[in-house]
Amino acid sequence: MKTKRHLAAQGLAAFGLAVLPLAVQAQATTAAEADTVALNPQVVTATLAPRTADETLSSVTVLDEVTLRRQDPTSVTDMLRGQPGVDVTSNGSFGKNSSVYLRGTGNDQNVLLIDGIRLRSATTGGAAWHYLDPRMFQRAEIVRGPRGSLYGADAVGGVVQLFTHDAEEDGPHPRISAGGGSFNTQRYSAGFSGSEGGTRYSFAGSHFATDGTPVRRGGEDKGYDNTSALARMSHTFDSGAEVGVLALRARGSNEFDGGESDFVQQVAGIYAELPITQQWTNRLTLSEARDELDSFDDFGDSTIDTRTQTLRWQNTLRFGMHELITGAEYSEDEVSGSNDYAVDSRDNIAVFAQGLLDFAPFAVQTSLRYDDNEAYGEEVTGSLALGYDLDDRHTLRASYGTAFKAPSFNDLYFPGFGNPDLEAETSETIELGIRGQYASWFWDAALYQTDIDNLIAGQRGDVTTNIPTTRIRGIELSGGAKIDAWTLAAALTYSDPENRATGKRIQRRASQSLRLDADRELGDWSLGGSWIVQNHRYNDADNEERIGGYGLVNLRAGWQFAPLWSARLSVENALDKDYVTTRFFDGDDYLSAGRAAFVSVHFGQ
Repeated sequence: MKTKRHLAAQGLAAFGLAVLPLAVQAQATTAAEADTVALNPQVVTATLAPRTADETLSSVTVLDEVTLRRQDPTSVTDMLRGQPGVDVTSNGSFGKNSSVYLRGTGNDQNVLLIDGIRLRSATTGGAAWHYLDPRMFQRAEIVRGPRGSLYGADAVGGVVQLFTHDAEEDGPHPRISAGGGSFNTQRYSAGFSGSEGGTRYSFAGSHFATDGTPVRRGGEDKGYDNTSALARMSHTFDSGAEVGVLALRARGSNEFDGGESDFVQQVAGIYAELPITQQWTNRLTLSEARDELDSFDDFGDSTIDTRTQTLRWQNTLRFGMHELITGAEYSEDEVSGSNDYAVDSRDNIAVFAQGLLDFAPFAVQTSLRYDDNEAYGEEVTGSLALGYDLDDRHTLRASYGTAFKAPSFNDLYFPGFGNPDLEAETSETIELGIRGQYASWFWDAALYQTDIDNLIAGQRGDVTTNIPTTRIRGIELSGGAKIDAWTLAAALTYSDPENRATGKRIQRRASQSLRLDADRELGDWSLGGSWIVQNHRYNDADNEERIGGYGLVNLRAGWQFAPLWSARLSVENALDKDYVTTRFFDGDDYLSAGRAAFVSVHFGQ
């Protein structure tokens, strides 16, 4: 394992030295630009079209480049933890299996997109968040609420989209960082981006390696390493037509209790966009996503490879202040490996349409989608959102939406507990919300209820079944401000995910969460911290195995010691709290890391 780390580190170091001479062409970011916080940012995930946060008529959170650079999280799950409506559980720290819950729905009831390409395991149905390096991404959009009518299966709780670094103007503009810290952790990243004529490009690489920490009391350290690479290019012709390609690949190894695994997470896509007229744009995208895992453990070796190929055709038509988006999509899932699945592939055909209507101060958004899946049949989903501008600063919204979750290959066919007679989950969600948007701050409040029929549930050793009815009620309050040298953000979440058949809380979900972020600029220095608090959860469906709540304090500091050069210090779990979010099947806790300090040096914008 150390050999892999050292080779990857040497490769990235060489890459960094190769791009360093390009620094003379880089332009310094002014202090004003570095301090800019987009309090009403544009969001594309909620409606498939650029809309400011208040115009989406949705509950959205955007983590922009400034925020991610300042917090410099070691994992995507750390980036998401405690955000409005978001709950995270992990089987240990640093690359260990993690789940992200949006509004109380499961890890496999949410959609993860990377630059518009969906990434998930077709066998488990959920995304492997823990294998993605946050330094490979420039921003994240979190959209809460059903999006089945736009993205198809599994968008019950919401959608998270990660965006890779966009090409800089002119260029090339290099970026290099190196650092390390507790548990013999090493972090390296390098990249450059720019444009010339109509061609835009962005290339990057990163390496993360750590000896890790024990995942069980009395156990040994469990290491993790991850090497990622990104290539992105596009060209715009004089006619306005555009073609582009994207490839992102993460590969590494991960030690866990009883064994080790090698993984690959990959997305690749090519697109062509053609303006038919000034009001009509046509876009065709061909993409592929891979989730590959080779495990070597006490129960025997195994291989699971899943691949999803998608062809998507989308048309955008503009009629003054209104937009109509229509399209069709074909996708195919394939599964291979050591498990003997009765079925190893399935396809899905879908057509969809969405209307974005602006009758200021009223706004209407409506969408409809039809899916025909080879494995679980036909589903129709739709949504309707209404907005009203009370004045220039306040927007009231109400929405209704349906979604469904497709049974995964494991749910249907895994030897021993798969059930080929499972029905797809279906859901209905109603939401009321209001947003206040001001020059230097904003606030947002949402009240929602989601009713799920035929929730798919499986217990270890039992055949997977459908739970007749589940209800999730919740309240979300969030806000942010940029006041002088201060940047502030707050999120308060209450959720009540209940199995209506038993009256019990759905397992592994916290019901209360609070996150506070505060950062201050002090000339060339910056200081900040985050406080994340969650209450207890239950590890089992019967609510007999209680896992206590926790409070985490993360601290950070930055120093701009020269033009384009900076140093950062972060201390995660600064109070060295012993906290747990999941347990082994034998009742032992999965341990999370204690206090951890990391130092890094950065060059570039």
